[in-house]
Amino acid sequence: MQGLLLCLACAQHLAVAATLTVGVLGLDDDARYQPRRLEHAYPGQPTGRALDAAAVAVEESALEVEAAGHKLVVKSFMAASAAELPRALAQLKAAKVQHVLLDLPDEAMKAVLASAPASLGPSILFNIGSGADALRGSGCVANLLHTYPSEAMRSDALAQFLAARSWNQALVLYGPRAQDQLQLDAFLRSAKRYGVKVGKSTAFKLSADPRERALSNVRLLTNDKSYDVVVVIDSDGEFARGIPFNTQWPRPVLGANGLVPLAWHPQWDLNGGPQLSRRFMRAAKRPMTGQDWAAWAAVKAVVGVLTTAPKATVAEQLQMLRRGDVAVDGFKGPRLTFRGWDGQLRQPLFLAHGDGVAAAAPFEGVLHPTEVLDTLGVDEKESICRNRP
Repeated sequence: MQGLLLCLACAQHLAVAATLTVGVLGLDDDARYQPRRLEHAYPGQPTGRALDAAAVAVEESALEVEAAGHKLVVKSFMAASAAELPRALAQLKAAKVQHVLLDLPDEAMKAVLASAPASLGPSILFNIGSGADALRGSGCVANLLHTYPSEAMRSDALAQFLAARSWNQALVLYGPRAQDQLQLDAFLRSAKRYGVKVGKSTAFKLSADPRERALSNVRLLTNDKSYDVVVVIDSDGEFARGIPFNTQWPRPVLGANGLVPLAWHPQWDLNGGPQLSRRFMRAAKRPMTGQDWAAWAAVKAVVGVLTTAPKATVAEQLQMLRRGDVAVDGFKGPRLTFRGWDGQLRQPLFLAHGDGVAAAAPFEGVLHPTEVLDTLGVDEKESICRNRP
């Protein structure tokens, strides 16, 4: 009889639980997810849609969310192209979705951020795939949080690694894309910050034209001996994959290939990492990437505010997250909080290769007056973000 009453009470509790939807906004024609590109599986780049990881986070959090009087579901909202994003935003608003994971290219994301206040209303947006520093700086938005690490964070992780190994002379090879230039700027800033000398920065070009041999031949590009490492900046990924073991002199390769700064690596074997990687592999049938981890962490942040303050408004939830009142267990060691000044999630980063994790940043000996995780990325005094809640 007592068991029956308990079951009836549970059923009644579930019946009145408020259903909240986490939306994942994406593009059908997103170049990052074209089949031929996914086949290449470039290091540090997505290998599948973010919905997979969001669904894993929702499933594993179901009991604690229900205990707080809620039911959490995740739903994909796809636009055929960037031109169709207004329609997708209208669908999100009609479905009363107030927590949205943005799985979008940078330009499409900027368009959404410009229109979201009017088209979505009160909401919390999560950037789960773009490292663009501008989204945390001059283009920051008060209700935008970032679970994916910035370019500044990834570059700082690289520079800290080089400084820790006393590999202080770097040859930098960078590509022709606008994103490559932004990543180059980020690395040069980090190199200066941590005492890594960039003796030479050389542009490359992926080309079969014999007249451009000097721009595409790895041995010619790396012919100079006066460097300890090669740092390759290649947002596309194709050229970088041909650099390890093809340099003129025996030198380590870091950046877009070789040793890569990542938000997640499926071979991370500490802090419960194997369990998370296995859960994701079972669900998605592929290894977890940094973008997947960022989507998973965004849902976990939503779970955190729902369970900490079940009746809080979206505006109150945003304040809680940006104040650091709610932490995320990211399976990386320390509990993770968002920075109040730019909405970036503090987190360790892995320096990893294809078979495992070589090191994790921040490194021992790197100091900060308040929070060592803030040695990765733009600190409060450096931030130019002015749109804060």
